[in-house]
Amino acid sequence: MIPQLIVNGIIAGSIYALVALGFTVIYRTVKFFHFAHGVVYTAGAYLAYTVAREQLSDVSGQVSIFVWIFAVFVGVVGAGALGVVINKLVYYPLRQRKASNLIFLLASFGVFIFIQNLIALIYGNQILTLRTGPIKEGHHFLGAVITDIQILILVVSGLLLVILWLFIQRTKLGKAMRAVSDDPIAASVVGINPEKTILASFVIGSVLAGAAGILISLETNIEPTMGFSVLLKGIIASIIGGIGSIPGAMFGGFFLGLAENLGIWKISAGWKDSIAFAILIIFLLVRPRGILGTK
Repeated sequence: MIPQLIVNGIIAGSIYALVALGFTVIYRTVKFFHFAHGVVYTAGAYLAYTVAREQLSDVSGQVSIFVWIFAVFVGVVGAGALGVVINKLVYYPLRQRKASNLIFLLASFGVFIFIQNLIALIYGNQILTLRTGPIKEGHHFLGAVITDIQILILVVSGLLLVILWLFIQRTKLGKAMRAVSDDPIAASVVGINPEKTILASFVIGSVLAGAAGILISLETNIEPTMGFSVLLKGIIASIIGGIGSIPGAMFGGFFLGLAENLGIWKISAGWKDSIAFAILIIFLLVRPRGILGTK
């Protein structure tokens, strides 16, 4: 039982880590909670579903590898584009007016509700799926069972986490993002354009959210409201690891995934959300800046 809970926790944690990283990348440059990040996660899954829908509706339920590649491409690029649109149409005008963080927060929540309802209007509120083909028995590993889809989730999530870390640490744009995060005024003095850097942050963060939405949809169903719960878990993971900290977001995601799944060992799985919020409250009381501090 315990090995299976640990495996489930690592899989959930990899998704939480991706969402938390995307959220953190954006937060570091704009310094407010981008709640619309959750609906970008949802949009990525629905865009991929839109591309694969015709073959998913076939009797066989089989989708060709080329369609899958194109579906994933459309999902992640569409999610990145949606992040850019949100930034350009909503956040940029507010920055020009020097709006307060409360206004940004309310605007982001409004965008979340609007796009979530737009998705429901287009696709309906019924549960859809990206899963294909017959159900296969999983692989037995150290007393736990893990499926091919779960292995794919772990591998892709791990690769994305490593790529993002190398990007932030080694590339010119990554260093510019760190500079804007530390001091946007000083960054502009040395020739860094804060607006371009913010735009890049939205693209990267939204792509990570879209990728997470597609990955989890290969194992579970998709619905218009799927982004809210994961957004909260991503925010909690970011706070646990230290808000604004890239390594902290990674750690917080895996920690939360494991804590949730081990926490339901003796109780109902319906308590997962309660466990997550209990962990958040404990960390805020005991260590307000998170395990790894900030940035």
